[in-house]
Amino acid sequence: MAELTTFDVVILGAGPAGSAAAKVACDLGLRVAILDKSVFPREKLCGGLFTGRSEKALDRIFGCTVTPDLFLTTNHMRFTSGETVLADIPNAPPVHLTMRRDLDAMLVEHAINAGAAPYFGISVSDIDLPASVIMLSSGETLNYGVLIGADGANSLTARTLFGAAFDPDTIGFGLEVEVPLAPQQDNNKPVTVDFSAAEWGYGWSFPKHATTTVGVGGIHARNDNMKARMTSYVTQLEACTEIKYKGQYLPFGDFRKNPGYGNVLLTGDAAGLVDPITGEGIALAMESGAFAAQAAQTAISQEAAHTALRHYKKLLKPMHSEIRRARIWRLAMFHEASKPHFQRAFAKADALQMKYLRLLAGEASYLDLRAELLARLPKLTWRIFKHRLKRRNQA
Repeated sequence: MAELTTFDVVILGAGPAGSAAAKVACDLGLRVAILDKSVFPREKLCGGLFTGRSEKALDRIFGCTVTPDLFLTTNHMRFTSGETVLADIPNAPPVHLTMRRDLDAMLVEHAINAGAAPYFGISVSDIDLPASVIMLSSGETLNYGVLIGADGANSLTARTLFGAAFDPDTIGFGLEVEVPLAPQQDNNKPVTVDFSAAEWGYGWSFPKHATTTVGVGGIHARNDNMKARMTSYVTQLEACTEIKYKGQYLPFGDFRKNPGYGNVLLTGDAAGLVDPITGEGIALAMESGAFAAQAAQTAISQEAAHTALRHYKKLLKPMHSEIRRARIWRLAMFHEASKPHFQRAFAKADALQMKYLRLLAGEASYLDLRAELLARLPKLTWRIFKHRLKRRNQA
């Protein structure tokens, strides 16, 4: 029989959510194990847009600052709809671009230095929820007080809890490619977001130190041929088309109202914690990981690990409220009835552009935009109603 090793907290997944959970849990005095099937550094499909909110979370949780070795910083933003430029803003609030391979390796190193026991290059063979035990492919067995699932959109933890990691009707899907720079070429291109590259989604072109990350993403069920959309977008950008695209599911704000059960908590993508407008995922991952660690410490200190979810949901409540507000804005931006109106308004209104940029910079929240949303809600509701009525009459 395999030897049983006991930890207060076991974390599945060592991305930003898992590393944040491990770092905070160790800082709170808990015995922590962090598991990942990969060995770091490893490749990770992600646009790598690191917003002001991410920067604040990095400082608060890890005590780190944005440095030029890991991040390319720019204040040049461009928003397009196909080949039409809606806004070109050379003096926007700064955003940072990073490669997840490098960022995640740095974050997990902080978690290990804080005291987390690493189990990398090892997969999970089984999770016994009633016994609070995890069996590893190495033959080792880990017992946990609280299990934190930070294992992505296709989460094994979520599948074990609920039978499925996500709802296929609402999950997003993205394709991405890293386009290398030509020799002696400086990547001084703007950060570009294309609101028409995919249905209920967008395309992106993010400059990095040695590459440009190009991708498209949107609601999976509304994009029958994402590969064709990706090819069209890459061609539009006159980027290299010979590199193979990589794909991944993206939880665009379809968060779980109950992100776990008892002493099992889901964080980051596993809990659907992605901003459906900006695509912000890294900040929400780090923040939710920290919240999960705090909830675990509270429950364990009370000798009631089974109450961890209750504590966690209280901490997540403001984040869930923000995502709900963002989902209403998504209707205005991406619904067939309102999308053209939004894009015209965005192209004409500097104020609307700056509000979007302030969201990216972490200088504003959707709660701050409540008055703007309420002013637009009557027209939005009417347009959607007319659109649905028209489709019903055509059926």
